[in-house]
Amino acid sequence: MKNGNKPVIGILAVQGDYEAHGRMLARLGVEHRFVFRKADLEGLGGLILPGGESSTMLKFLDQEGLREAVVKFAREGGAIFGTCAGVILLAKEVKNPVQKSLGLADLTVVRNAYGRQLSSHVAQAESKLGEAPLEMVFIRAPILERVGDDVEVLAEYQGNPVLVRQGRVLAATFHPELTDNPTVHMAFLKMIGNGA
Repeated sequence: MKNGNKPVIGILAVQGDYEAHGRMLARLGVEHRFVFRKADLEGLGGLILPGGESSTMLKFLDQEGLREAVVKFAREGGAIFGTCAGVILLAKEVKNPVQKSLGLADLTVVRNAYGRQLSSHVAQAESKLGEAPLEMVFIRAPILERVGDDVEVLAEYQGNPVLVRQGRVLAATFHPELTDNPTVHMAFLKMIGNGA
């Protein structure tokens, strides 16, 4: 799980922005590995489910037997961080259209809420992670329609939760890896370091 005193972080490398997550972790001096198969989960302290197309990612997880492996990883204490499509994978319920998911976070997510790629934008909002506002890159972002009672909302934008934490799961509907600000990734690493 650890390389010296630092956790090794896995990044699901099916499609999407997984390389950007890798660059952010490298900037922070954190060892990472791309996850393609079940064996790649061995020894990880945390796992990032990046943006991309959630139904394609889910199909890959099923084909490689990774769906059950990721759920087992989480249930055995592994920390998971999902961004954009990764949040859809983590959610308990997915709408518009209905889709299967991993069910690891008590969230109801609405897919395709902002329509086409042209709906993408950059915003700033306050968060519980620090005094400075977070830069948030939204790319066809899902909307968190419902968060469970034990889900902590860390940031909101236009009245919607956009960054939440439940136990050892962190979920951002935006793409922090596409900014220069490492705050969200550092919060994920802190979750792993604290064991909670």
